[in-house]
Amino acid sequence: MTLYSFFKEFHSGFRYIVIVLVLLALVRAFMGWLGKRPYGEGNRKLNLFAMISVHTQFLLGIILFFISPMVQFSKETMKNPITRYWTVEHWVMMIIAIALITIGHSKSKKAALPEAKHKAIAIFYLIGIVLIAVGIMLIPQ
Repeated sequence: MTLYSFFKEFHSGFRYIVIVLVLLALVRAFMGWLGKRPYGEGNRKLNLFAMISVHTQFLLGIILFFISPMVQFSKETMKNPITRYWTVEHWVMMIIAIALITIGHSKSKKAALPEAKHKAIAIFYLIGIVLIAVGIMLIPQ
């Protein structure tokens, strides 16, 4: 197994952990926001672990970006949909998604009311997970 294939498989498999944690955080946030429930330590930890998993996935992606044969910097990169996707499109979508999830977590920490904490997580994590899903669905076959 090469270094590239190891990180590719790790990055690919770790996405399921990210998706599960973010979806769990989303469900709890919407239930808390719409059900006007208190924001407890369990919410805080789940939201934090979801954000940490997204950041870990990002670090794995950075490693892949520099060792992947699919990432190319040449005149032909933008003409080929596969190399364009891996060199430009994928990481841009993922950085935006990660930034949104991080902003949501930060806004949640700063909010005073439980409803505002849940709302920040619900909105920002939802937009982030939608971008992640779109980024995964656009992977060229």
